[in-house]
Order: sequence, then C-alpha cells, then structure tokens
Amino acid sequence: MRVIFMGTPEAAVPTLLRLLQSEHEIVAVFTQPDRPAGRHRVLTPPPVKRIASAYGIPVYQPEKLRTNEEIRATLHALAPDVIVVVAYGKILPAWVLNLPPLGCVNVHFSLLPKYRGAAPVQWAIAMGETVTGVTTMLMDEGVDTGPILLQRACEIGPDETAPELTERLAQLGAELTLETLAGIRAGRIQPRPQDEACASQAPLLRREHGWIDWRLSAEEIRNRIRGFQPWPGAWTRLGDARLILWRAHAEAAVSEEEARLAPGTISALERDAFVVVCGGGSRLRLTEVQLEGRRRMPAREFLKGARLSVGLRLGGESSP
Repeated sequence: MRVIFMGTPEAAVPTLLRLLQSEHEIVAVFTQPDRPAGRHRVLTPPPVKRIASAYGIPVYQPEKLRTNEEIRATLHALAPDVIVVVAYGKILPAWVLNLPPLGCVNVHFSLLPKYRGAAPVQWAIAMGETVTGVTTMLMDEGVDTGPILLQRACEIGPDETAPELTERLAQLGAELTLETLAGIRAGRIQPRPQDEACASQAPLLRREHGWIDWRLSAEEIRNRIRGFQPWPGAWTRLGDARLILWRAHAEAAVSEEEARLAPGTISALERDAFVVVCGGGSRLRLTEVQLEGRRRMPAREFLKGARLSVGLRLGGESSP
C-alpha cells in the first residue's frame, strides 16, 4: 500500500522503521517543524525527520494543516491508500481524515477508551494502573474517539517509569501497526465503536500537575513520581527552591509519633534516604532527588550538603 506516515517524537520512530522495512511504500513523512532545544536553544529536527531523511523519504513540516492549500494539493498528489499517525501532535482536519480510501490509522498508547489525550502513558502510571497497552483505531474528528481496529495489552512494571513504559509500548505499537495494515488490506478487521461509558482522559501535562500534595498516600505520590518523568517531574518545595523527586519507596505504616505529624513533614534522616509523612497513615522514603538548578543525585549524596532536619516540612498547604 501507499502509506503517508505522520509522527514526531522518539516514540514514533519504531513504527516508522517497521514500515520502512515492510512491503509498503512510504511516499512521505509529515512531522512537526524543527524546534529550539537544549540549554543553547539550537534548532533541532524531530526524531522522525532524522530517520526519514536518512532513508531519503520526502519530509513535510507544515505549521498548519487545516487552511494550508499547498499541503492539501501535495497530499492529494501523493494519493495515499492509508495514513498512519503516531504522536504527530496536530489535529487532522476532516479533509485529511477523508482523503485516503482506507482511512487514517492512529496508534495510541493506551487501551482505549481509557486515557484519551496527549499523555496516556504518564497518566496511566500516575493513576496507579497495572495494565495498559496499545490501540490502533480509525481516526475521526474527535480526540481519540474513533472506532477500534486492534488492541494489545501489557502489564506495567511495579517500578516502571513513563520513559521506560513508552519505549516498550512504542515497540508493541510498531508490531500492531503492521498487523493492522495487513488486516485492513485483507478485509479481516471489523472496526468497533468505543464504549463511551468507560472513557477517561489523559490531558496534556502542565507544570502544576507535578506538584506533590503530601495529603495523598505514599503510594499515590510514588506513582506520580514514576509517571511524571521526565516532565513536569514530581516536585515539592524545600524552602524557596523546587525539589524534584526521582525515586522513592512507599510504606503503608507509620509510627505513633509520625502519625501526629502533618503531611509533608520529614520524620527521619537515614543513610540512603529521608522519610516524609504522607496522607492516610503512610510514609515515603525518598532515595533520589534533584534540587532546582542542580543535578539529580542519590539521597545519600544529597543529605551530605542539604540542611535537612527531622520536623522540617516540605511543600505547602495548597497547589501553586
């Protein structure tokens, strides 16, 4: 089949590579424009562009699609049988959705209709899910609301972070994409509507999502630490500075003395960790942290230079 691929980040690369190695013809790649990146704000191409360019595939990077008549003419001239979309980062207008005879196939990193939106991997971990997966669907004008084609489930590891899980799902998604295209071409797949009663959202992450409310249980906070990596990070306040939390262990029981402390209070300083009282009679052992403007480091190293004391309270009473 003649395929147009639309995608941008590293998570889209495995699917593009599998398509390039398949019997399908990749006639063009659409990706986001180059953006400034790093401390020196160097203009940097998206990962998908680097791969497509290396294979000599034409690359298009329009800022807008809906009213771009030049791109519209280009897409019509390319005459794709199907468009495959993986984390492209733009909403496709109706004229694009209706262009290919076999539709636009989206690869989404959740078991739809759960976790529709821009950050399904992060929110699944943050909300304490133990199972997620990949869905291929026919796109419509809604946000991740189109009929489901195929799905594959996988377990979330108890200590797995968002970057680690994304990498696994990206590989699973690449396999599922080829299976989906084969099924579409052979007429073996019957699209099925999503169950709206089971729908949940995974909105674009904002900085304030990472702020830790110590009234949550230690396990809920640990899930946010795992899920909100690398951005916005799970963070609290240590004095006037932002303290990013990278690794922690949740413990359900607290001592009678700790039970009298307010959530967010440091209750113990250990050799390799410091302990913070959380909601629901739980405690969190922080083992890796990063003070704003510094590098991330093990708690053992952090404690050598930090002026922490038992009874010091992290964070504040309400969200920033």
